[in-house]
Amino acid sequence: MAEIKPLRAWRYNRKLGTNIEALTSPLFDVVSDKQRHALYKNPNNSIHISVPLEPHPADRGAKTLERWKEEGILIQDPLPGIYVYYQYFKFAGSSKEFCRKGIICNIRAYDWSDNVILRHENTIPKAVNDREELLEKTLLHASPTHGLYTDPTFEMESYMDDAITNPIYESEDYQGVRDVLAIIQDAAIIKKIIHNLKNKKIILADGHHRYESSLILKHKKILENKNDTGNEGYHFHLMFLSNTESDDLRILPTHRIIKNLPDFTEEKVLRKLALYFSIKPVEDPESIYEIIHGKPWTFGLLFGENAYKIRLQPEAFFDFNWPFPDEIKKLDLTVMHYFIIEKALGIPGKDQRKSENLDFDRSFSDCLSRVMRKEAQMAIITQEVSIEDVKRVCASGHTMPQKSTYFYPKVICGFLFGSIREDEFKTPSYSPF
Repeated sequence: MAEIKPLRAWRYNRKLGTNIEALTSPLFDVVSDKQRHALYKNPNNSIHISVPLEPHPADRGAKTLERWKEEGILIQDPLPGIYVYYQYFKFAGSSKEFCRKGIICNIRAYDWSDNVILRHENTIPKAVNDREELLEKTLLHASPTHGLYTDPTFEMESYMDDAITNPIYESEDYQGVRDVLAIIQDAAIIKKIIHNLKNKKIILADGHHRYESSLILKHKKILENKNDTGNEGYHFHLMFLSNTESDDLRILPTHRIIKNLPDFTEEKVLRKLALYFSIKPVEDPESIYEIIHGKPWTFGLLFGENAYKIRLQPEAFFDFNWPFPDEIKKLDLTVMHYFIIEKALGIPGKDQRKSENLDFDRSFSDCLSRVMRKEAQMAIITQEVSIEDVKRVCASGHTMPQKSTYFYPKVICGFLFGSIREDEFKTPSYSPF
């Protein structure tokens, strides 16, 4: 089902003499203002393509890209290949090193209705619009999205392990993660990888906004091109693919921040929550994540002076009237968005995607400090989603609320770029692909 293709990536010219670490950047949706301002000081950093400066960022990104090509700052690899990408990482307090293994390739941009690439969460409309405009102006994927395939035999990992012994790049990124890139250009191996994936479905782990921008652009181009064959560059999307069966796949929680709600008081919120939850005060707010960890339908609440552990009462589930199947309703995140955000805070489910009162933060310490500094009225502390939960949601055909998962680590921008401009997308006549 999943059709993939090798690509001739655009990469930084080694003759620049610059360490690749100075040219990489975080993805557009995680880069902080402070990081952006620092990265903009390097005129060749990938941030100028992935998150171009205002005003008219899409136009500026396109002009920068053309100049980089003309000046030889970026050059296109002469042979098509499948790129191998390993990320080595540790968590605080543990000596265990993880390694998330995967490949970067072009994949056909399937519509959601094709049921080949499966989404598991909703998107935020403004972010999709921004990404689509940038893609349309540059015809370039500045970074791969992250997809998941399932292969308990781990066949492709053996090809990856061979390739990674001869890396193109090796660097440490802003997350403290060691990123390593290699390339497979052996046609026989590439054909085996293509064959391995052709009957698989892909779960979109990270990059829903960027993937939706590919779909929007694809349909625009189909209408414009009367001679569309289905094989043009705009029918494809750049993706990093890793295996759901790996023990090194990690999903971190994303907490919710509540701000600027009118008539908000702690007492009023607790009174409404008491209809559905058992509520217990927590003396030490910094311990709240450990207190709720591993307990279903259990959340932490942070207010200015107080913290609470709340747990949904089983009988409250009979009042759950969102039109979802039970496997979606029973997710912690769905419970949170219905019983806390809609019922207690008064933000209807249909408005939550674009609500200015709802923010997202994966850092517990940031949540706590924002509440203590009164930059937020309240923080809702959540637990991580399991990959099995993600699989169940995808199989149901439904989606989780936006920002439900944070697959860690994030891929970085700057190792390679994937062009969908027709003369750059087509493989040369001497290539079997």
